[in-house]
Amino acid sequence: MDKRSIHVIENPYISEKLAVLRDKNTPYPVFRSILEELGFLVGVEMSRSLPTVEKNVITPLNVETKTVFIKDKDKLVIIPILRASIPLAWGILRAYPEARMGLVVARRLEETIKRDEKGLYFDVELSYVKLPRIDERSIVVIVDPMIATGSTISRVLDEILVYNPLKIIVVGVIATPYALDRISSKANNVEFYLLAIDSELNDKGYIVPGLGDAGDRVFGN
Repeated sequence: MDKRSIHVIENPYISEKLAVLRDKNTPYPVFRSILEELGFLVGVEMSRSLPTVEKNVITPLNVETKTVFIKDKDKLVIIPILRASIPLAWGILRAYPEARMGLVVARRLEETIKRDEKGLYFDVELSYVKLPRIDERSIVVIVDPMIATGSTISRVLDEILVYNPLKIIVVGVIATPYALDRISSKANNVEFYLLAIDSELNDKGYIVPGLGDAGDRVFGN
């Protein structure tokens, strides 16, 4: 795994928002709102990995100045993994309204838990996959708040890699080193934008300390 491909966004504002997400007493409307806000902020940071082009503009003083624009924003394809990803993906879409969006419904099969020398993983069932056009010029953004074992994203990559996109960006809130290793071994053109890396998994495959079941905390059940 190339550590240069892993971007952990750290500043006091985001750290405070993440602390609220981690707090078990945070009510679900607040949790959902913060997750959407963080999606927008991560989307802005993600621009560092997007192609750019220089253009000149004329200011109100009739002076020409060189500026930088993000190139081909309509080539972005945002793919949230339902259901926990909806607010996070919606925040990213606010940053890039020209992007197209797909949907994937995935469920890890808890009864298929397996272990290797590094950790545990699961089989994943995809019950719904709806993707817009993806080609070699596309930048695919896979969104999943909690990247615990990498099993779900690895399975989604099976659906994406056949299209040979230009780049794949994985956006999450918290990931484990184990998951990052597994995903990176699946494809060599993946970058990660995260808010934190937690090192541990419990025996059920949940991130520790983590923030609990993100889907339940988004939707209040």
